[in-house]
Amino acid sequence: MRRRVRGADGRHLMVERLGDPHGRPIFLLHGTPGSRLGPAPRGLVLYQRGMQLIAFDRPGYGGSDRLQGRSVADVAQDVTTIADALGLERFAVVGRSGGAPHALACAALLPDRVTRTAALVTLAPRDAAGLDWFEGMAASNVLEYTTASVDPDGVAARLTPRADAIRKDPVRLLDDLRRELTDSDRRVVSDVGLRMMLLRNYQEALRTSAYGWIDDALAFCSPWGFDPADIQGPVLLWHGEQDVFSPVGHTRWLAERIPDVTTVLEPAAAHFAALHALPRTLTWLLDD
Repeated sequence: MRRRVRGADGRHLMVERLGDPHGRPIFLLHGTPGSRLGPAPRGLVLYQRGMQLIAFDRPGYGGSDRLQGRSVADVAQDVTTIADALGLERFAVVGRSGGAPHALACAALLPDRVTRTAALVTLAPRDAAGLDWFEGMAASNVLEYTTASVDPDGVAARLTPRADAIRKDPVRLLDDLRRELTDSDRRVVSDVGLRMMLLRNYQEALRTSAYGWIDDALAFCSPWGFDPADIQGPVLLWHGEQDVFSPVGHTRWLAERIPDVTTVLEPAAAHFAALHALPRTLTWLLDD
């Protein structure tokens, strides 16, 4: 079930509704780069569990209009717009990788509407006091986020040609990542079905432009617009300790500051293992 939702500012958001339309709602916030077509359990599984997932393209990705200069906090208004359009008063939120900080934003800024929140392999704020933000991070991400911190135009110059190449051949992104994947991640992405889904996800994410990717990178390296310590509802943080794209130190930092937090650290897992953790996470989100 796909629809375009128009916000008060005139922007359109492309929304995908999966599973039981009468089931308990969970917003699923995609990774970076990514789209509404990203990893999710099959519709039959969702029906059996009595749940519906609402996924949407963040501004600049896929079928959603760009919001130039957006912050992480801006996602709360987009989620509110979609929830209102779908008639959803209360809902849970989960985000993976680049979607995880956005899930935390919803938890902090929509306390009367968000029931539970999960953040899988998340980043911490760029200005996190006492955190060596780049420790354990792959060289490609260090370069991307360093550039975003000091040279916004340089991020566009770097990511635009990459997005153009991936749009023509989405295998390029997985091939580029392969050099930095851990053994754990290689095993995950070697699954043919999962690999095909990731390729469709990346192709949709970048089919119109690189702006979603660019704006995500800039938002992560700018003030997020909220304090994770202000989150009052239950939060699940999941992280693989071998992660080189979002190092586990980021989740440890957040776990020390979010009041009502459950933290799961998997010693042998890395970044893409969060895909396997998602079904269990959905069950936790509705376990209230």
